[in-house]
Amino acid sequence: MAVDLKKLKALREETEVSFSLIKKALEETNNDVEKAKKKLQEWGADKAAKVQGRATSQGGIFSYIHHDRKTAGLVELLCETDFVGGNDEFKAFGQEVAMQVASTNPKDVEDMLKQEYIRDPSKTMDALFKEIVLKFGENIKIARILRWRLAE
Repeated sequence: MAVDLKKLKALREETEVSFSLIKKALEETNNDVEKAKKKLQEWGADKAAKVQGRATSQGGIFSYIHHDRKTAGLVELLCETDFVGGNDEFKAFGQEVAMQVASTNPKDVEDMLKQEYIRDPSKTMDALFKEIVLKFGENIKIARILRWRLAE
């Protein structure tokens, strides 16, 4: 079955996953976008499991300061290569995680991964994390998080 190019483009814009993976997902689901999204989520989980043991010595520290200037979130986000660590999408993900930490005050990384993503409650942070792992194909770890509140 031929892939519907409009669906491919729309799914690419929504997920930012590679064209080849989206094409494969659409082919396997007969151009059903919702099923293709689920397939991509499954592949993200599989990819995360496969790369989990690989060393992560690159990455960065990301911060978010709330508009009231009284709450901040800090995140140490690790990856395998400096190429990914310097990527704008990786940096944007680090900012999103820092904002999540500042906004929701998780007790630890595991707690945060269980939470709904504040920008899209239909996703958990774990699902968002697996999307980024699938996108880059590297082991990525949220090593540490810290929420800092004025006068606490």
